[in-house]
Amino acid sequence: MIKNPKKNSIRIILLVGTIISLYFVPWPLVKAWVKPLPNSVQEQVNAALDMGFDGIIVYVDGPKNDSAHFVAGLKNRANRIPVDQNALFKIASVGKLYYALAIAKLVRSEKLSLDKTLTDYLPELKGRIEYAEQITLKMMVQHQSGIPNYTDTYMYWANPKETADENLALILNKPANFKPGEKYQYSNTNYLLIDRIINKTLGYPTFHYIQKEILDPLNLHHTFGSITNVNIEDVMSGYYVGYDKDLKTENNGSMLATAKDLGKFIRALNDGTVFKDKKEQEIYSAIYEFGHTGLIPGYQTIAKYHADIDTVVIQFTNTVNFEGYLWSLSEIEYNRIVKILRKKSNRNK
Repeated sequence: MIKNPKKNSIRIILLVGTIISLYFVPWPLVKAWVKPLPNSVQEQVNAALDMGFDGIIVYVDGPKNDSAHFVAGLKNRANRIPVDQNALFKIASVGKLYYALAIAKLVRSEKLSLDKTLTDYLPELKGRIEYAEQITLKMMVQHQSGIPNYTDTYMYWANPKETADENLALILNKPANFKPGEKYQYSNTNYLLIDRIINKTLGYPTFHYIQKEILDPLNLHHTFGSITNVNIEDVMSGYYVGYDKDLKTENNGSMLATAKDLGKFIRALNDGTVFKDKKEQEIYSAIYEFGHTGLIPGYQTIAKYHADIDTVVIQFTNTVNFEGYLWSLSEIEYNRIVKILRKKSNRNK
């Protein structure tokens, strides 16, 4: 029999390619995804520790005021303090929900207009931010401004700035990422500027407005605007893989909340009780989301409402690695919890 060297070469190439591709398979994600689903939320929460998280808090707010906490791991690694379900957590970009809602309320009361531009509100930025005279407030809320994201600047998280002015300075006089309204691109700079616009319009800090118009009416007394406004011992520690320092004292401008407070807010946002009237609700619906995720060094948050089971699920995990799999693992963990809740809901029908 005469062997075909061309066919053998192809087989060898395919074999080598298969071996190489297997090396790049994200096995931690595959393993977490394919494992049999446990019977209870608590079992799944316990499994998060095997994924590499130091601690996890899950709050479930189901139909008919059926709510529960599920926790595992450590609130503080150094002192081996177990997770406290009432710990405060840095919710990072989830705070944008509150700011977007504040915008909707101020537009409804005609204190702001979605169609006015950045230079209408902050004329000093003309010539400092490209297309500032074309960027509307609505574009900023919806991340369609084209303004560069200050947290994307080189090595930002290695040495984060301490003030809003310092953060803004990182992107001033830089070219836009695109012309306003042409694309969507997430940018924290948008909400830095929104905060500044609200402050200037009201004459007092945005969070004071959020507290008066959103938190107090909902009796949410465990939500705070900054790490400087809380007892540091109430805050869950945060960790970055390969970095020993506890990140809870870092002041990166994040709002903080308990899982229950955040869950009650997400419920009110989705059932409409946070809005003063239908018009206000329509304004918000036209400009922003009803759930969110958040990620900063040491803290990952997922906060969403699941209409099919009428349930809010909040998940806090306090270990982060921007270059690794932990964000994806936190999403897998969250999705598995939701699957367990769906199975339970279907059994109860």
